[in-house]
Amino acid sequence: MSSSPTAGTERLGPLVHRSVHHGAILLLLGALEFIVGMIITQIGYGSSYSLTGNYISDLGATKCGVFHGATSLVGHYACSPWHDVFNVSIILLGILLVLGAILVRSAFPARRTRTIGLVLLVISGFGAMGVGFSPENVNIDVHSLSALLAFACSGLALIVLGVAMFRDTRWDGYRLYSFLSGLVGLVALVLFVAKVYGPLGVGGMERLIVAPVLLWAIVVGLHLVRIPTFAPRTIPRPTET
Repeated sequence: MSSSPTAGTERLGPLVHRSVHHGAILLLLGALEFIVGMIITQIGYGSSYSLTGNYISDLGATKCGVFHGATSLVGHYACSPWHDVFNVSIILLGILLVLGAILVRSAFPARRTRTIGLVLLVISGFGAMGVGFSPENVNIDVHSLSALLAFACSGLALIVLGVAMFRDTRWDGYRLYSFLSGLVGLVALVLFVAKVYGPLGVGGMERLIVAPVLLWAIVVGLHLVRIPTFAPRTIPRPTET
């Protein structure tokens, strides 16, 4: 006698709900479109833009001038002709992070760490939107607060979600990766706020904060898309002769 809950169907495990695939695709698209948006904006900025010497936010400055970075009172010059590309891409990143986090929730065991981790990821998405809606030359206070929320909450989210993955076979091989990714981002944030940039410079250290969550969204998004859904597969019945 078959132990299957429904005659004529078969379930393959581990599985996820179909909505998880949709959320995974949104996480993937959000990270990829933002990376492309940064590259395009940097091309428009020209050779004067430095990956180590400029803030990421300099790409979103809506006019040319001397502005203050999020962690410094010393002014620096920024001029980004294609700022709209950057600001739209980071707003879109935030929207897709929020929607993606909501849709992938059932891929994690139903426990408190799942809720906390995904809420933190949602907050980081709203922080990213705030960065795009308030460029550094428009409202530096809102911009800085939004960036801090995006940076801190994304790192914390990955650490907590790494814990939430515990004892779930769907996340074999991804628990430590998620935890360490969040830890790298938080350590880089502490160094960034403390103005300890080392050879990476201010721009390189800021990218070390952002890179872990972007890479995580791509890696985890691809992983979740490959997991089969709960949709049953019909088992052909033998034909009678």
